[in-house]
Amino acid sequence: MNMLEKYLVINPEVQRALDNGQAVVALESNVITHGLDYPDNKRTALAVEAAVRESGAVPATIGIIAGKIVVGMTVEQIEQFATTAAIPKVSSRDLPIILAQKGHGATTVASSLIAAELAGIAFFSSAGIGGVHRGAQQTMDISSDLIQFTRSKVAVVCAGAKNILDLGLTLEFLETHNVPVIAYQFDDFPAFYCRTSGFKAPQRLDDAEVLAEVINLQWQLDPQRSVLICTPTKEEDAIDSQEVSAAIAEANAAALDQGVSGNAVTKFIMKAIDRVTFGRSAAANQAVLINTARTAGWLAVAHARSNHIGCVNEQREHISRVQH
Repeated sequence: MNMLEKYLVINPEVQRALDNGQAVVALESNVITHGLDYPDNKRTALAVEAAVRESGAVPATIGIIAGKIVVGMTVEQIEQFATTAAIPKVSSRDLPIILAQKGHGATTVASSLIAAELAGIAFFSSAGIGGVHRGAQQTMDISSDLIQFTRSKVAVVCAGAKNILDLGLTLEFLETHNVPVIAYQFDDFPAFYCRTSGFKAPQRLDDAEVLAEVINLQWQLDPQRSVLICTPTKEEDAIDSQEVSAAIAEANAAALDQGVSGNAVTKFIMKAIDRVTFGRSAAANQAVLINTARTAGWLAVAHARSNHIGCVNEQREHISRVQH
């Protein structure tokens, strides 16, 4: 038995879907413990799962519980994460430590990709990926999400990355490391709850069936690399990018004056944006999570359908060859 099998617990509904070739979408648990306050965190997590189901796919929220990678958390487990203080954020580098210590942990994009691939899940949804931080030329602050995209065979559906990052350098990093970045039915690389970052996406595709073929071809050509699929939040839920950029500039200056540094800067800036937008950013945060999950569900269904048709055609060709 593979050593990791004893650390992996797959929800029976998720396992049945995988066995039957149905679409499954993996989801991170970090947004439950570190994204929103209770009860909004629980309500949003369940709404995100509901959006995946509405699209015809099966949701699989991932968390670390008592040293096990749980793929497909129950409502009770989501409630536990939503109400328990001090559940740590677990990225890919932290996984072996948390598992060995039999601890709890909320998965990030990077660690969720590892878990999704272990479980055999092809699609993962996140509102916003990590990226290259502003000032990374001096700090070398680059999210492990970007590194994991070069190692995991998972299609990642997201709304781009937050404006607090250096989005130009983030796109440069992805290009350097040959990670395909595709905007679905949109021209620009989105910026979380802002519809555009001001940067054009490297590629645009409008057809889900073509996108499914692109994903399969990518994994034939390079089986250990993610495909990054970007979809913007809805216009009615978006926040103006200029408004956010001005708030970020002011918050960065304030953080420097107050000596805020390291990981604390991100939270400091996000709180500043929430104040400037009079709380609209929190609602926009929830909306982008749900919209991205719904799109991920649609694309996962199209991919599963494409693979099923491909298998049927292969079987027919095989039968034809045998008969002749």
